[in-house]
Amino acid sequence: MNQFVLGLQARNLTVEIHHHSAYQIVLSNDTPFNSTISGKLHEHIHGFLIKPHVRHLCVAEKGTLNVLNIEPYSSIGLELSGRFKENQESIIFDSPLETNAFFDTPANSLNINVVLEALLSKLPAADYDERVSKIVEYIKNNYYKSDITPQTFADIVFLSPSRLASLFKQQTGSSLSKYLLWTRLRQAIYIALTDKEKSLTDIAYDTGFYDLPQLNKYMYEMFGMPPKALKFSSDLIQIY
Repeated sequence: MNQFVLGLQARNLTVEIHHHSAYQIVLSNDTPFNSTISGKLHEHIHGFLIKPHVRHLCVAEKGTLNVLNIEPYSSIGLELSGRFKENQESIIFDSPLETNAFFDTPANSLNINVVLEALLSKLPAADYDERVSKIVEYIKNNYYKSDITPQTFADIVFLSPSRLASLFKQQTGSSLSKYLLWTRLRQAIYIALTDKEKSLTDIAYDTGFYDLPQLNKYMYEMFGMPPKALKFSSDLIQIY
């Protein structure tokens, strides 16, 4: 099954408090930054790893932050889940040395692609239920359809909506609705950063949102900034 990783490089970033349905790795390869995670302020840090749905904000008025958002169901997401202690929501990196030690990357190397390669090298073999894989594939190919319902998914794999919801949650760690939303947001971000001439209204319609206000609402909730700010203050690193 494919890995789903959205990589962004954000300059002079300040985001409001938010949360998202993904594991997130945030690293600075130049200037330390401040972040508030679950109500606790962390100053002059070089990075962090947080679980899905943990509320946080970042302030990096100077320098550049590399941000990786990782689908919780993916092999990388499952590997990262095993690195947290019981009841631990975040892992803070106070120095580049701590970052290198955690990800087992070469000393003084904070390249985000090197971090990804280190994570990929440790992945265990994953065996997903074929019905879950079929739903993930359907969402990948049909996320832009605004009329998708729980029954749509149930009809594909001949399960009741409640049974499918339970199976999907058990295997992926995410609800079907949140996974669909995350896929739409990921695609909206991808289009915004690769087609700078396309209007945000068209992007909203093309990725399954009812309108731009709905896209704005979920972008605020998931990233702490509107699509316009993300579009003009970020660069795409990589999507897997």
